[in-house]
Amino acid sequence: MNIALGADHRGFELKEEIKLFLKKAGHQVKDVGCFNREPCDYPDFALLAAEAVSTRDYERGILCCATGVGMSIAANKIPGIRAALVYDEQIAFLVRKHNKANILCLGSEIVNKDKANQIIENWIRTPFSKEERHICRIEKIMDIEKKYFKKK
Repeated sequence: MNIALGADHRGFELKEEIKLFLKKAGHQVKDVGCFNREPCDYPDFALLAAEAVSTRDYERGILCCATGVGMSIAANKIPGIRAALVYDEQIAFLVRKHNKANILCLGSEIVNKDKANQIIENWIRTPFSKEERHICRIEKIMDIEKKYFKKK
């Protein structure tokens, strides 16, 4: 799987650990930054990763900041993105199965690298259920996007 990966300075170390984990598992990774611990703004990196997923250049994305909240909020502003803030394996499973989440947001101050790797593993291997009730709900989300997002 090809995955866009981004973080701010607070999520930098976790992002680096995740990058090693993903590459070792055979995934292709596009690291959109940040590339050091210098203070920076999470929306910049959420945008880069979310655009890569939205345009389908990358199948999924993973974003890290201190809590994961800011990244989730920013990424969800991009049409076609269903970014989910996840703190455990069960939620990782459910956001893929029910919501077809295409971006995973993690908090570096909430999960350590081992927990993050377990979450990612569940999220990657869980397919979307394709049950009609979930398809219908995702279509409703897409209808909201069409109503409020303007195309360029």
